[in-house]
Amino acid sequence: MKLLRRIVTFFFPPVSQWAILPRLLHWMTFLWLFIGLAVLFSASYVEGETMGDGFYYVKRQLAWIFIGLLGFNYVIHSPLKRILNVSHWFFLILLGLLFLIFVPGMGIKVNGAMRWLNLRIIAIQPSELIKPFLVLQSAKIFGRWYQISPGNRILWILIFILMLGGILLQPNLSMTALCGMSIWLVALAAAIPYLYLVPAALLGVGTAALSAMLRPYQMKRLMLYRNPWQDASGHGYQLVQSLIAIGSGGIWGKGFGLSQQKLFYLPIQYTDFIFAIFAEEFGFVGCLLLLLMLMVYATLALLVAFNARNPVFRLVAIGAMILMVGQSLLNIGVATGALPTTGLPFPLMSYGGNSMMTSLIIAGLLIRVARESSEAEIVPFQERKQERFV
Repeated sequence: MKLLRRIVTFFFPPVSQWAILPRLLHWMTFLWLFIGLAVLFSASYVEGETMGDGFYYVKRQLAWIFIGLLGFNYVIHSPLKRILNVSHWFFLILLGLLFLIFVPGMGIKVNGAMRWLNLRIIAIQPSELIKPFLVLQSAKIFGRWYQISPGNRILWILIFILMLGGILLQPNLSMTALCGMSIWLVALAAAIPYLYLVPAALLGVGTAALSAMLRPYQMKRLMLYRNPWQDASGHGYQLVQSLIAIGSGGIWGKGFGLSQQKLFYLPIQYTDFIFAIFAEEFGFVGCLLLLLMLMVYATLALLVAFNARNPVFRLVAIGAMILMVGQSLLNIGVATGALPTTGLPFPLMSYGGNSMMTSLIIAGLLIRVARESSEAEIVPFQERKQERFV
């Protein structure tokens, strides 16, 4: 009984003892997770039936959630300074795994891209798993920009460029853009001089344009996203089906589980285009409520950042918000045709073990910053009394 209580407490800690901000973020994370599971169930059930089990994807997602919650709860219970002290090692290890993909026999090619590393027992996606450590490391470098030597600054900028180059070579332009924008925005929040930021932004845009010119399918996507009906049965097929799903949802939606586009019209409807199924079933009103949830989550994250006295902690909160909310908005932009078609999952909603574990750890980092920032403002009376005599 005592062991069971410990297990339950580990996964569901007594948040009533926390300050208001970390408590709200904790429950909003689980609300987001619950909505994601419900939408995934609806979006994947028909596909699962073809494998003999309608719950095929949901069961596997629950297993990944369990593993992700281990990391999530470790993060929210561990001092952030301890995590920051070892973050560079995890970042460098995953960077090494990122390039190990290109070794013959180690990488797994899916849909023309080499993004998965074959570890025999399991396949992992290093470009996805590196994101929490990218947040930590970029916050650590830019938050202490004027305290570290010029040599270390240059070294870590080169390491970040090396990471972005490795992801771009897979090729994975969307993930490269997301990680690049995350680094740039964290640097902007750290008040790094525009002398560095403007050339970095121009270099990023130029690299993306060059990548699109060298890869015809990327250029085709860029040209077609404004009018996918030009090639509705080819490169524009997925976006056309997504727009049909969103448009047919109307104001109130067709109802939970009643999507038509998931009946093998919209490809990968339970991963990158899961928002289209959500919009079809819950309509314009449901989409507004989802956007409201993201807005509230972003507002809470910004409040956490404003309350953080440590500049590194502040940047960790901002980086976490960018990856959670920013990636969600990019996913919505792709599904609605506002952005070119890319392969970015919706955090805590799309099917995928690597994405789920990463998202939970990033959410845990934000909650940890909220906990430490809130606790730092409360000094017990006895402690204050002793400080007077020091």
